[in-house]
Amino acid sequence: MVTLKNNKSQKLVAQKENDASVTETLSNLGVSEESLRKIELTVKKPSGFSFWSAALVPVVLPFVLLGFFLWFMMRGAQNVGNRAISFGQSSATAVDQSKKKRTTFAQVAGNEEAKQELLEIVEFLKHPKKFQDIGAKIPKGVLLIGAPGTGKTLMARAVAGEAGVPFFSISGSEFVEMFVGVGASRVRDLFQKVKRAAPAILFIDEMDAVGRHRGAGLGGGHDEREQTLNQILVEMDGFEQNDNVIVLAATNRPDVLDPALLRPGRFDRQVTMDLPDIKEREAILVIHAAKVQMEKDVDLRNIGERTPGFSGADLANLINEAAIFAARENKKKVAQRHLEESIEKVILGPEKRSKVYSKKEKELTAYHEAGHAIVAYYTPDSDPVRKISIIARGMAGGYTLKLPETDKRLHTKTGFLSELATLMGGYTAELFKYNELTTGASNDLMKATKLARRIVTQFGMSSLGPVTYGQAEHEVFLGRDISEHREYSEKTAALIDEEVTGILKNAQKRADEIIKEHSDKLELISKRLIEKETIGQQEFADLMGGIDPDVAKEEAEIKPAV
Repeated sequence: MVTLKNNKSQKLVAQKENDASVTETLSNLGVSEESLRKIELTVKKPSGFSFWSAALVPVVLPFVLLGFFLWFMMRGAQNVGNRAISFGQSSATAVDQSKKKRTTFAQVAGNEEAKQELLEIVEFLKHPKKFQDIGAKIPKGVLLIGAPGTGKTLMARAVAGEAGVPFFSISGSEFVEMFVGVGASRVRDLFQKVKRAAPAILFIDEMDAVGRHRGAGLGGGHDEREQTLNQILVEMDGFEQNDNVIVLAATNRPDVLDPALLRPGRFDRQVTMDLPDIKEREAILVIHAAKVQMEKDVDLRNIGERTPGFSGADLANLINEAAIFAARENKKKVAQRHLEESIEKVILGPEKRSKVYSKKEKELTAYHEAGHAIVAYYTPDSDPVRKISIIARGMAGGYTLKLPETDKRLHTKTGFLSELATLMGGYTAELFKYNELTTGASNDLMKATKLARRIVTQFGMSSLGPVTYGQAEHEVFLGRDISEHREYSEKTAALIDEEVTGILKNAQKRADEIIKEHSDKLELISKRLIEKETIGQQEFADLMGGIDPDVAKEEAEIKPAV
């Protein structure tokens, strides 16, 4: 750095070479010796930090980088070791059973018999000494069996909520891994956790994922599922009576479970969860409707009557869909029509009003659906027609909604034959009106063929007599019906095919007779559908009874005013 004499505020900076001194550099640049004597030079040595950093950084930095790399590699290897150790541990944790989140039997509608069975479990967990003093042994395992959506998991949570004990929940699929022995290790770890928290409840959902029948010749003795199942069997059979641990399991396929699981000492008790009847459906609707803003005139009993075969999950979905419909219309409360609309959406899917059909296709669909409705109206033991529509829903171009007035546990042959004729109604109406067939009846024919085959092979309602055919005697490990054991000859198979074909042809003949006899009603219903696209239950009854629905509606509106 150079400071000028004539302008001390101005400083000049120049970089010199390291292998030459300042005087030598200036001499090389042409500065005389006399001038050099007049220049005042001050040499400042570098500070200690700058000197040592410049000297040591090039030497130390490679070692620092190498050390960081080694630490990173060792840390990764340690994490892998930790993961390997925890790989065989169960991930199940106790479910929160605080008062705000606790589930009780009051929140579970229906299945009163199942509740009574499970109340004994609750009583044992609350007062185990009462049972032990008298020498009674409470079941160690309870298997909940039922169709999907019937509330098996909810019932298990209610048992834990009523008993006020820790509730551990895990799915059967969480035990299964590609490495043999991992599932068994997780089972051991899980049961140890539950025993430490006793009295407690362990709930295993989808038990068929790990408890399928052993010894099917697939996978051998080293199959991961078999190892896991063996460990579950050992853990359940090894319980001491004073462990106060109850195992609840749920499945919708009890037929594939290993017999060793179902023997006394393991899953001693099997509780069946049925689909709700009309009273239970109403009670379930009341529970779910309490969480939704409803109009005062909403009739949940009517909705319960119109939803036979619905599970608890279906009914919860129905209430939710109705609330979505109301919110979409910017309504503050759910009305009856929202609930009725949601029934059709749950059964058939959403409406497709934006889908445009040609005039010919719309007319053909109207005659097709009118054919279904008319045949259903004139056949005995047939469910009443609730609604006819030519507005597409889901995969259907149109639909005729038939729902029973009461729950049916048993079905008659007359009812089955009426249902077959109704299914053939659309096919026959197309043939009668246009003397042509379309692909619109394909789904009807598929349903009719399946029902006719069941009439012959399962229900014994044909000329072949009271015999069932085609039942699989053995269930295999990887699933059902990989190879079905046929217990009848080829000759019998041909007779079955002939019988099925005969039943279907008779059903089509019966539908043809009804449509020809009531062709005027076919035209009336079809034209009304083309005009309005949808016909309700009362309007259909008026049309079939020879009453003008519009006049009947006007009279109904005038009567209250009088």
